[in-house]
Amino acid sequence: MVAQRISRPGWKLSLVTSEAAAFARQAQLLPFDLGRITPQRVEEGADVVVFLHGLFASAGALRPLKEKVGAHTNIACASFSYPPGPGVAALAARLGVLMRELPGAARIHLVGHSLGGLIARWYVHAAVADPRIVQTISLASPFAGTRHARLLPGAAGRDISPGSRLLSQLRERRAERQLPHLSFVAGHDAVVTEYAALPGDEVVEVPHLGHNALLFDEGVATRVAQAIATRSRERRSVAAA
Repeated sequence: MVAQRISRPGWKLSLVTSEAAAFARQAQLLPFDLGRITPQRVEEGADVVVFLHGLFASAGALRPLKEKVGAHTNIACASFSYPPGPGVAALAARLGVLMRELPGAARIHLVGHSLGGLIARWYVHAAVADPRIVQTISLASPFAGTRHARLLPGAAGRDISPGSRLLSQLRERRAERQLPHLSFVAGHDAVVTEYAALPGDEVVEVPHLGHNALLFDEGVATRVAQAIATRSRERRSVAAA
């Protein structure tokens, strides 16, 4: 596990304020992007980034991150929204519907916040072997579960309970297929109580942020965009060789 760190001087003073501001900003963005959003035109072999939101959110909450990545990389983006309640496997099936709408020769990057990161990795490691996927990126995703899962509704709550069958299966299947993955871990995550990464992940630790503030942090967005741009360049270089 490779760990990096994004730090900020004086972060302790702003921690509560930044998380409260993130909640407020997310609430403003929830009404947006409620349907399935796919690029109108993507050339064969081009890169596409698919964004997956967390529980009790919508794809609208990912708008700032999506705009930053799009501006930095000039790569097309896609997303979809889902209601709270369905389990990870059911939501991975919905992701599959969106994936079938993307070009057959596309290079796809999956980026998920919280539950969205679990959906992405379940799709990759347990649901389908899709050779178009070149990497996954997660922000504050409960790969080891969270003790707050008992408060959450339906199958999603069961899936993210520490020691759940789904989490155990994901850990096993992650070991079987080594796809590049970057995990962002919030140092003051009050939602995800366990470590938000799996063995073998590249890890970026962000000690000055909480669970939702990761979504709106410029440093995190830049690092996500850099990871996507780097992987995109690597894949193009291999294809051209």
